[in-house]
Amino acid sequence: MNRSGSGFSSGIRLLLLSAWLGAAIFFSAIVAPAAFSALRSFQVTNVNEIAGAIVNRALAVVNVSGFLISLAVLALTLSAERKNMKMPVIPSSIALLLMASATAVGHWVIAARMRGLRLAMVTIDLVPLDDPRRVAFSNLHRYSVISLMLAMLAAIVAIVLTGFRPLSGAGKPSS
Repeated sequence: MNRSGSGFSSGIRLLLLSAWLGAAIFFSAIVAPAAFSALRSFQVTNVNEIAGAIVNRALAVVNVSGFLISLAVLALTLSAERKNMKMPVIPSSIALLLMASATAVGHWVIAARMRGLRLAMVTIDLVPLDDPRRVAFSNLHRYSVISLMLAMLAAIVAIVLTGFRPLSGAGKPSS
């Protein structure tokens, strides 16, 4: 299991991607569901408004950090591989660009539109489920989840390709 580029560079790339992936998983599995569940258990009024604000703030951090980390890891990858630019760099670069794109769209397109709809509805809980604004908000929420999942899958691919890509010709036992 050889790593391409310098060991230090690969370690930094793996650390950055793994830290972001861990944060994204923690957000998805713990923070978002807990915000809604905890507020409902305390019978707080405007549960969706308050929980949505908490989740929106946390998701912004996850998306923006994912965007910045994917670009930083891409730069580190290209820098480490500049002397050995062969095909194995292309799949990891594509995964990192996909991660950057998914987090950027999730934050600067989808979440921005959701904020606009939230402001237009004032209190989401009082808007009927069949209201066009609420339907659009629900659809955007689904796209937001898909976008984050896509970014997480891309991060997993990049981690695997960074950590387990053999060096071409180096480290092979001689016969």
